[in-house]
Amino acid sequence: MLQTLRNAWATPELRRKLLYTLLIVIIYRIGGAVPVPYLDAAVLKTWFEQQDASGNVFSYLNVLSGDNFSKGTLMALSVSPYINAQIIIQLLTYALPPLEKLAKEGMEGRKKLDKVTKYTALGISIFQAWAYYVTLKNIKTGSALMYDTPNTFAKIFSEIVIIMCFTAGSFLTIWLGNQISEKGIGNGISMLLFAGIIARIPTDIIRDVGYMRTDDTKFKILVPLLYVIYVFMIALIVFMNAAERRIPIAYAKRVVGRKQYGGQNTYLPVKVSMAGVLPIIFAMAFMSLPSTLRLFHEPKPGGVFEWILDKFNYTHPVYGILYFILIIAFNYFYISMQYNPLEIANNLRQSNGAIPGIRPGKPTEEYLKRVLSKITLLGAFFLGLIALFPIIFGATTGLPVAMGGTSILIVVSVALETARTMESQMMMRHHKGFLE
Repeated sequence: MLQTLRNAWATPELRRKLLYTLLIVIIYRIGGAVPVPYLDAAVLKTWFEQQDASGNVFSYLNVLSGDNFSKGTLMALSVSPYINAQIIIQLLTYALPPLEKLAKEGMEGRKKLDKVTKYTALGISIFQAWAYYVTLKNIKTGSALMYDTPNTFAKIFSEIVIIMCFTAGSFLTIWLGNQISEKGIGNGISMLLFAGIIARIPTDIIRDVGYMRTDDTKFKILVPLLYVIYVFMIALIVFMNAAERRIPIAYAKRVVGRKQYGGQNTYLPVKVSMAGVLPIIFAMAFMSLPSTLRLFHEPKPGGVFEWILDKFNYTHPVYGILYFILIIAFNYFYISMQYNPLEIANNLRQSNGAIPGIRPGKPTEEYLKRVLSKITLLGAFFLGLIALFPIIFGATTGLPVAMGGTSILIVVSVALETARTMESQMMMRHHKGFLE
C-alpha cells in the first residue's frame, strides 16, 4: 500500500487529487473544531465520559464523527445522516416499485435517487439534531445549554440555532464528501468517515498508556496484548476482504458464420464479506434504541421497563447474544437483496454457460443458493466476532476497549478500497496505446 501511494504521488494528476483530498479532510477537521452557540463543551465532555461504554446511539455517533459529537461542534452529526439515508433508500429500492424503476433507468435514474437520498438525509439530520438537543436539555449532571433566562422566545431561538447548526454541519459534510468523490481520490463519504475514526486514535493511545501507568499490574500486560490482537485483527480483515469462492463456469462452443464463439472456462467470484460493515451498522442501530430511550425518559425503579433496559446494557450477556444474532440475520437479509441466484442462473443459460456437473435452470439456482448460504454464514460469523470483540475482551479482562472491531473494519476497508482506486487509475494512465 505504501508503494502504491508512492507511485501515485509520482504521477502529477494523481498528486493533485491526493492534495485536494487532503485539503478537504483538513477543512472537515477544522469544521469539527467550530463550536455551536449556546452549548457548554465542558459539561458535554463530562457527560460523554460517563456515557462512553453505555452502548447507546450517541456513543456510536461519537466514534463516527471523530469525537466531534461529544464536543458539540459544527460537524457533530458528521456523515451519519447520509449513511442512514443511503441504507434506507437502498433497502426501499427493492421494496418500492417507483424507486426500483429509477434504479434501472441508468445515469438519470441514479441522479434522481441521489436527490431522494439527500432529502432523506435532510430529514434525518433535523431529527438527530432535535434528539441531540432534547438529550442535552435532560442531562442531570449539569445543563449543557448555556442560557438561564425565563424568556420563552430566547429559549426557542437558541433551540432553533442549535438544530440549524447541526443540520448545516451535516450537509456541509455531505458536500465536502461529494467534492472528494468528484475531484479527489476514492469515495468521499467513506474518506471523511475514515478521517473521523483515525482522528480518535491518538486519544485512544493516550488513554491506554494512562492505564499502563496505573498501579494495577494487569494493565501493563493487557494493553500490549490488546495491540497485538489489533494487528492480528487487521490481518484477518485484509484476508477476509479479499477472500472469495470461485464457482467454475464453462461456456459452450457456438459457430456464427465462419467464427467460433465460446468454449471458454472462467469462474463466478462470490465474496465472503460481501455486505461489508452494513449488517453491523443495522444491528448496532437496533440494539442502541432501548438505551437511547432511557436518555429521553428514565424508567421507574423496579419496573418492567427498567428490567428490559438492563438486559440491553452494553455489558450484559443478553445484549451480546442478540447483537450477534442480529448481525447474522441482517447479513443474510442484505445479501439476499443484493445477490439474486435466479437472475444469475437465467443469465448463464442465455449465454450458453453452465456450472460443470450442474444442469442449467433450476438446479443451477439451487446450487447457487446453497453456496451463497454457506458463504453468507461464514461472512456473518466473521462480522459478529469483529463486532463482539470489545464486549468480550472488556468483560473478561476489565480493560475498556477504546477502538472497537467495527472501527478497525471501516478503516481497513476504506484504506484497501482507496489503494485499489489509485492502482486502477495508475494502470489506466500507464497503459500503452496501439501506436506505441
